[in-house]
Amino acid sequence: MTVKKTGRAAAALALATTLSLAGCAGGSDAPADDAGSGDEGQSASTALTVWVDAERVDALQGAADAYEEKTGVAVDLVGKDTADIKDDFIQQVPTGEGPDIAMGAHDWLGELSTNGVVAPLELGDSAGDYLDVAIEAATYDGTVYMLPYAVENLAVLRNAELVPEAPATFDDMIQAGRDAGLDQPFTVEQGAEGNPYHLYPFQTAFGAPVFGTNDEGYDASDLQIGNAGGEEFATWLAGQGKNGTGVFNTDVDGDIAKQAFLDGTAAFWLTGPWNVQAATDAGIDVAIDPVPSPTGEVASPFAGVKGFFLSSESQNKVAATDFLVNYLGTEEAQLSLFETGNVLPALSAAAETASEDPIIAGFAVVGAESVPMPAIPEMGAVWEYWGIAQAEIINGSDPVSRWQQLASDIEGAIG
Repeated sequence: MTVKKTGRAAAALALATTLSLAGCAGGSDAPADDAGSGDEGQSASTALTVWVDAERVDALQGAADAYEEKTGVAVDLVGKDTADIKDDFIQQVPTGEGPDIAMGAHDWLGELSTNGVVAPLELGDSAGDYLDVAIEAATYDGTVYMLPYAVENLAVLRNAELVPEAPATFDDMIQAGRDAGLDQPFTVEQGAEGNPYHLYPFQTAFGAPVFGTNDEGYDASDLQIGNAGGEEFATWLAGQGKNGTGVFNTDVDGDIAKQAFLDGTAAFWLTGPWNVQAATDAGIDVAIDPVPSPTGEVASPFAGVKGFFLSSESQNKVAATDFLVNYLGTEEAQLSLFETGNVLPALSAAAETASEDPIIAGFAVVGAESVPMPAIPEMGAVWEYWGIAQAEIINGSDPVSRWQQLASDIEGAIG
């Protein structure tokens, strides 16, 4: 079974839900229909507090200034350490001391929703202006909770000087690297405890997603990781490990994988956009390729989507929704954020503009086949056991029995 993407039908369901829930809360009598109108004076006596990654304050200042000029509502951008935003948001929102809006990652949604600190967000017709995977990630239990601004996923960096053409399959990739005279054609971060995030594209190619999906997103009651495809993946993984080809090696951590590509001893590197600058600075002619499949089916990596959450305790929900949808949801604002991190914008028009850069375009092609990282709380039990099992398989454990144990461990933890 392959991963079923949520799609536009689920987005429509999510939007219908949010339209019925948002707009009347938080001390404003304005109807939900007016939330995105941008009418001057709708909340002229209010001010908005927005927590953002400290490195992105300047990128958002233009949108904040434009909103204040248009509406009279001041927007206070508070720069914070990204590592502190989620926990501080969870702790402060219930006390009334938190912000109206906070920047964060979509995989926080399970925890934020469980703690009751986020409010549904009305995107209206503008939902159709975003990349599919961005809306899927912004949706939790069938409801949209996040204004997405960036989509991040893995792809294969190829040294185009060593290998001029993209390989069609995983085996073709390994052979192309060997034909270039390399003992280590391909490198990927693993480490002693494994790294299932990086191996997930290969696992999906065998039809073994972690969870199945329904119209509301990931379904924790439908654990797919232990299916027949998962056992086939485990068998293939063992064949690429210590007692097989040696392509996967738990002695290779992130730094070692990176250095192998930078030194030219590996022609291919499975990694994310955060490592592209190091490769280009090293003078490598970098091309971005889809993850080559070992099966002929699409190898779909996880997508991580970044965005903005609306506080459930905000007294200014109408103004906050207006600022999010009509100011941070513009091509100008999303491209401004893009320029601070070179990560594909979530808004389709901004993504198209950013994709004039062939590096970004390459990640966008892979991202179109990506699936959102599950934000449901049960994912914590998966991470606890997943990497260790993969590492042990790479190092010689019986693949089928060890994979079955993994599935059993996760089932027990989820309960």
